[in-house]
Amino acid sequence: MYKKLKKNSVYLTALLLTAIILGQWGNLQGLAANDIRLVIDGSIVETSPKPFIHNDRTLVPLRVISEQLGAEVGWNNEDRTVHIKKGDRSVLLRIDSRLVEYDRAGEKTYNVSDVAPFIVEDRTVVPLRLISNALGVDIGWDNDTRTVRIDSSKASDITPFYDMQITSVTPGQVITDITYLKAAFPGGVPVGASEIRYLLLNPGTGRGVVIARGSDMTGQYTWVPDMKNTGQMVLVAAVYDRNGGFLASTAIPVQLAVQPRVTLSGITEGQVLNGSVTLKPNLNFVAAYVKYEVTNQDKNKTFTTGEMDPEGTYTWSPMVEDNGNVAFRVIAYDHAGQAYASRPVSAVVSLEKKLALRGVTEGAVVEKPVTLSVSRNFQVSETEYVMRDPQTGKEEVLAKVGYVSHRWFPGTELSGTKELFVRVKDTSGVTHTSDSITVKLTGAPKLLLEGVGPQQVVTGPLELKVTSNTPLQGVQFVLINPQTGARRVVAGGQDAGASYTWAPAGEDAGQWKMQAEGTLPSGAKITSEAIPFKVYLGTLYSAKPVVEKDKFLDLASGLATASWRKTGMSAALQTAQAILETGWGQSVPVDKYTGKFSYNLFGIKGSGPAGSVVSNTWEEYNGQAFRVDANFRAYGSVEESWADHKNLLLTASRYQPFREVMHNSTRGAWALRRAGYATDSQYPVKLMNIIKTYGLDKLDETGI
Repeated sequence: MYKKLKKNSVYLTALLLTAIILGQWGNLQGLAANDIRLVIDGSIVETSPKPFIHNDRTLVPLRVISEQLGAEVGWNNEDRTVHIKKGDRSVLLRIDSRLVEYDRAGEKTYNVSDVAPFIVEDRTVVPLRLISNALGVDIGWDNDTRTVRIDSSKASDITPFYDMQITSVTPGQVITDITYLKAAFPGGVPVGASEIRYLLLNPGTGRGVVIARGSDMTGQYTWVPDMKNTGQMVLVAAVYDRNGGFLASTAIPVQLAVQPRVTLSGITEGQVLNGSVTLKPNLNFVAAYVKYEVTNQDKNKTFTTGEMDPEGTYTWSPMVEDNGNVAFRVIAYDHAGQAYASRPVSAVVSLEKKLALRGVTEGAVVEKPVTLSVSRNFQVSETEYVMRDPQTGKEEVLAKVGYVSHRWFPGTELSGTKELFVRVKDTSGVTHTSDSITVKLTGAPKLLLEGVGPQQVVTGPLELKVTSNTPLQGVQFVLINPQTGARRVVAGGQDAGASYTWAPAGEDAGQWKMQAEGTLPSGAKITSEAIPFKVYLGTLYSAKPVVEKDKFLDLASGLATASWRKTGMSAALQTAQAILETGWGQSVPVDKYTGKFSYNLFGIKGSGPAGSVVSNTWEEYNGQAFRVDANFRAYGSVEESWADHKNLLLTASRYQPFREVMHNSTRGAWALRRAGYATDSQYPVKLMNIIKTYGLDKLDETGI
C-alpha cells in the first residue's frame, strides 16, 4: 500500500557526501539498484544514478525525473545552479545549498531542504519531497516493494521540510529599521537544538551573513541592519546542535530599504550646560564609527572628534571660552564611508571659571616627589605653583610656568604643615587663585635611585643617578648580594648630580640589589631604597615569525573559518586580530633565554598547555619605564593558541557583551574595546581597516 512521504523524515547526513568523495558511491549504488524502483505515471523508469536511500531519505536524480514529467531543466556551470520550469512554475536550486527558490506565476517563495542538492555521476540528486514541491506532483512510497511512485495527474502543493516559522516578520515585508526576530516551532523545538541563527541571504547567490544568534530557540533577537544590504533578500532562521550540525530551518523573502536614522541623546534642545555633558548616538544601522561635532555658533568654530564607538558615549567638557550658543551633531559612517548626520541640537554653555590644584590631597604626608598640576576650565597664560606657611602667611613660588605640571620634591629645610595652591593668569591678564590644600612635610633627607627598577633585567651598561631633597657632597652606588648581604661599590663620585655608568661583567650575572649612598655636607650618609634586579649577559632571543609573511593570511583565515563554523565568532574579526597582534605572524613571543617558541598568536600572559615562555613587558619606577620579565602562554601549535584565545573570549564574564554581537565583525571589534581587550582607542578602527583592505568580510559569508 502506498503512503505519502513523511514530513519529518530524517535528512541525509554529511556521511553520504564523504562516502561519495572517497569513492564509495559504488557500494551505495549497488544497494539502490537492487532495492528501489521508480515508477512515473505507471511506467518503470530507469535512471542513472539509480534512486538510493541513506539515513531514511530517498534521493533521486533530478534531471531524468523532471524531463520525464515534461519539465525543462537548465544548468548554469558558472554558479552551479539548476533551473526547473514547467508551465507557470519554476524552481531554482544550488548545488550544496539547502535554499530552494520557488516561482509560481511570478510570486517567489523560499523553502529549506533537509538535503542540499549534490552531484553523483555528473547528475544532480535531490530528496523526493523537493521533486514534489518543485513540480507539484503527487509522490508516494511503498515500503513493501520499495517503490517510489510519482503521479503527475494528482497535484501537490509545496510542503515545508520543517515545522518551523518566523513569526515576527511577514513574507515580503519591507525592512526599513531595526527589526525584532522571533521563531516558533508548532511541533516542538528539534531535539538537540543548541543555537538558532538568523541569516540574511542574497537570493542571487544563496550566500549571506548571520544577523543574529543565540541559545534561546524561541527568544526575541534584535536585528540591526547593515547599509550594504539592500533590495530583495531572503531571511532564514536555522537551528543547529552543539557541534554546529544543521537541524531545521525556514526562509521567507524580505525587502531591505533601510532609511538611515541618526539621533543624539544626552542633551536636549535649549539645555543650559554648567559642566560636562555625556553624549550617545542612536542608530538604526551598523556603523563603522561615529564622530561628534561641536560648533560654537557665536564664534563660528567647529570641533570634530576622531573615530569613536557607535554604541559608546562621548563626554564633552566645555571651557569658559565656549560660553554662549553651541550646537551638537553626531555623524555616523557606514563601511563605504558614507556619512549620516543627526540634526543639530542647540544648547547654551554658561560656566563660571573654576580652578583647582591636583597632585596632592588634603592632609597628605609628602616624603617623595609629587607632580603638581592644575585643573581649570578656562585658558591661562601663566601658572604659579605656590606654597604658603599657615603660621606666618609667607608664600613661596615653587614654579612659574605656562601651563604644565611641576615635579616637586620638598627639601629638608621644609617641615611641618604647609598650604599648597595654584595661581594663574587668564588670557586677559586677570589673576585667579585656587583653594589651598594642606599637607605635612617631614623635613627628612631623602635619596632616590634612578636608572634601575624593581625586577628589571639588566643586559648591558646602566646609567645610574640620584635625586635628593638635600645637598650632597658625593654619591656612590652599591651592589648588594641578596643571599650574603655582601656589598660592593660599582660606581660613584663627588658630583652627586652627575650620571655614572656601571657595566656588569660576566661574574655579575645573577640576582642583585642596587642601592645609592649619598654623603651630606656634615659627612653623614643617607641611602636610597635597595632595588632588586637581575643581570643576564648571555644570549637573548627575540620574537620570531610563525610562518612567512605572505603565507600568514592563509594560515590565519583557515583557523578563523574553522573557529567561526564552530563558535559563530566572526572569522573576519579573528583573522584581523591575529594580523594586528602578531604583525602578520612575524612577531610571536619566544623565551628570551632559551629560544623556546610559544606559538602564542595573541600575546596572552600566564601558563598554557606547553607551559610558558619568558618575554619582556614594561613597568615604571620613579617616572622611568623599564623592561621586566613576564611569562606568556606557550602552546604546542598555532591551533592550540587559536583555541585558547577563543575560549577566553567565549567564557570570561567580561566578554559577555562581546559574545552577543561577535557574529558581526564591526560590532564585535567595538565590543572588545569596551570590554577592555585593548587600551588603544583606535584598536577597533585598525581591525576594520585590515578587514576592508584585504576583503576579509568574505570570510563571514555563509549559506544554508
